[in-house]
Amino acid sequence: MELHKKKSLHIAQMLTEALPYIKRFSGKTLVIKYGGNAMIDASLKNSFAKDVVLLKALGINPIIVHGGGVQINELLDKIGKQSEFVQGMRITDSETMEVVEMVLGGQINKSIVNLINANGGRAVGLTGEDGSLIIAEKLYMFRNEYNSTACTAERIDLGHVGKVKSIDTSVIDMLTQNNFIPVIAPIGVGEDRQLYNINADLVASRLSEILQAEKLILLTNTPGLLNGKGQLLPEINVKQVDSLIDSGIIYGGMLPKIKSALEAVQVGVTTAHIIDGRVQHAVLLEIFTNEGIGTLICKNKL
Repeated sequence: MELHKKKSLHIAQMLTEALPYIKRFSGKTLVIKYGGNAMIDASLKNSFAKDVVLLKALGINPIIVHGGGVQINELLDKIGKQSEFVQGMRITDSETMEVVEMVLGGQINKSIVNLINANGGRAVGLTGEDGSLIIAEKLYMFRNEYNSTACTAERIDLGHVGKVKSIDTSVIDMLTQNNFIPVIAPIGVGEDRQLYNINADLVASRLSEILQAEKLILLTNTPGLLNGKGQLLPEINVKQVDSLIDSGIIYGGMLPKIKSALEAVQVGVTTAHIIDGRVQHAVLLEIFTNEGIGTLICKNKL
């Protein structure tokens, strides 16, 4: 009986702590980039779906943009095709693009929608092709080369890799207004109707900017943003992030995530969050508790 009372008291305290956040974010839009282990482990997938359904029930509008790098790698391995990455971006030839479209637009998108619906939500799956939702253009990367006389930039062709040129949010607006949860695969279409693989962090960031979302939330396989000693930084501003990038502490696959978060908060998104998707109910813990569980990024120090 005593254990039951303690558990009940703990639940009551959690609800009391969450109440001001529920009131503050009611009617607001949250863009959530869903990826990493949270998309692989069965219990984590289910807890994420429950989190999203609860957010919608509380009057908050979650919009999901999902990745799928691990699943793409698995299928490419099965067909004997290796991937090459440049600054965290996958070089995508025509054959790889077919795999990307099959995995992101088909397999993963449908499974997320089905899981949300199975937990009492009303989700609708989309790709950038649908209604020309995401108009893309080809993305090039540049590598600087130094010699004794000059610094030159080598342009790297990533193939069918794109960046967001524009997003038509009319379909998303219609869905959210009718109590649906949009689930978006990061595939864009060019003006020539060519399909492009776009980094999901970049799509989520741009979408949060256009919608002027309250929050951009990026799920990762790390506790959040770490300093040079491997310690979690619970809160950081734009200037501090720039310093970590310049010093080489932030590199590789974390670069597109942090750059996405930076861009979002610099153009009007209130805050961005990099959180650990390996934690059960990570989204709820970050949004509705005082401490949170990841790194909060803001334009200026809060």
